[in-house]
Amino acid sequence: GRLAHGYLFTGVRGVGKTTTARILARALNCIGVDGASGPTVSPCGECEPCQALAEARHVDVLEMDAASHTGVDDIRDIIDGVRYRPVSARYKVYIIDEVHMLTKNAFNALLKTLEEPPEQVIFIFATTEIRKVPMTVLSRCQRFDLRRVEAETLGAYLADIATRESVTATPEALALVARAADGSVRDGLSILDQAIAHSGGTVEEDALRHMLGLADRAQVFDLFEAVMAGEAGRALDELARQYSAGVDPVVVLQDLLELAHWLTRVKVVPDATEGVAVAEAERRRGADLAARLSMPVLARTWQMLLKGLGEARFAPNALAAAEMVLVRLAYVADLPAPVDVVKAAKSDDAAPMTPVQPVVTPAPVIQPSRDNGGGATQAALAPVPNPEPVPEPEPAQPTGPASFEAVATLVESKGEMRLLSDLRACVHLVDFEPGRIEFRPNAGAPKELANDLSQKLSRWTGERWIAVVSGEAGAPTLDEQQAADHARRIAEAGEHPLVAAVLETFADAKVTGVRDRTTPGNTDTDTNGDDQP
Repeated sequence: GRLAHGYLFTGVRGVGKTTTARILARALNCIGVDGASGPTVSPCGECEPCQALAEARHVDVLEMDAASHTGVDDIRDIIDGVRYRPVSARYKVYIIDEVHMLTKNAFNALLKTLEEPPEQVIFIFATTEIRKVPMTVLSRCQRFDLRRVEAETLGAYLADIATRESVTATPEALALVARAADGSVRDGLSILDQAIAHSGGTVEEDALRHMLGLADRAQVFDLFEAVMAGEAGRALDELARQYSAGVDPVVVLQDLLELAHWLTRVKVVPDATEGVAVAEAERRRGADLAARLSMPVLARTWQMLLKGLGEARFAPNALAAAEMVLVRLAYVADLPAPVDVVKAAKSDDAAPMTPVQPVVTPAPVIQPSRDNGGGATQAALAPVPNPEPVPEPEPAQPTGPASFEAVATLVESKGEMRLLSDLRACVHLVDFEPGRIEFRPNAGAPKELANDLSQKLSRWTGERWIAVVSGEAGAPTLDEQQAADHARRIAEAGEHPLVAAVLETFADAKVTGVRDRTTPGNTDTDTNGDDQP
């Protein structure tokens, strides 16, 4: 007995959103044959409210098409009517179709009433564009998504309609209507009605394909097989034959794309050929094609057809664009899959290379001869060796810093102390190569560190440098490395016998720094950074 005050039905066109809203209105206002029943999920269809709703004459169930009533004034009429109780029904029901067409101001005017409507008012919305409905409206309604009707279910429904209309329709024709409807019952009924009008009482597949401008399924298989066999000439002839029969070239590409997708599904799930809507010849040829074509080839065909379909839709000449797509597909049909190319390349790299011997080309050289009046000039072929090959110039070595420590040194030499401090304290190096630095910044690192570093290195070195922020842990920062090295050197110094004796003799003594002494006269430097003698 608990009812929501707002319902929202969404789904593709023709799946029954408005019809479901009317059924819901009938269920809410049904009083039963005895006239004393309450809201029910099974309206009787015989009481006065049910009959009035079936004939669309009930005064308390109001329908509004938001596509033609989009303004605030139309919503104000609804708001004004909400204040009055129903005339004869239990609930006053407002059905607003295509609610996404309302303007922003109209939605705002409806929000307060939708949130706190009178107890006798119920709103039912229907839309095909759920994303265009404001979230403030969605949060105040119970949402129901109406799915597409499956081809098998729709085909059975259309067969029942044809039987009731005393129309003969072949199962193949009904399956084609269901497939062309794409899950929409209304579209399926419209196509069937048109087919009945054209057929004169008998709906057959060939006449239906001609009416819809679709290619014969067998011809689609023939065209696909010609393309996959690399026979571009036969594929173009088949396309020309279908084009002469009135088939749109874009539709041909769509059929090929659908066939490639179906074959891929058959490759993955062999039971996909067992659908009711799949004809026996189609099932047999599809299983054979799926067995002969590899998954990389099918994936490549899908990508090329998908790109070619977009080109054909916007090309000045759709037929020429479709022909180019078929030529490209036929050309790559005998090419190996990318994974095979990679494997072959790896095997070639592993094979020993055979040195190529220089080729000596014989060139004719005319030798001088003495002319004794009856002699002829003699010519001989002398071998002329090719010129020595010119060695290729070695690639220019990068002149910039060759390590991250060298980068820090360069930054320090340029006087960029703030950038140097960020590099030493906030950068965890992940990968380094000349021209590219990948690092993970600390929480305290400035946001523009990577951009600032790449710009300045590019300007200083005259080469292109890229700084990339990574999510990997990376190495310790330069300051952390220096601190760790300092602690290690102090620990090693404490293990020296003399130092250990001093530390044992003087309880308060400790090692604060380690200096490397080279030759006499040189300046010594503490590892802790001070330069005391």
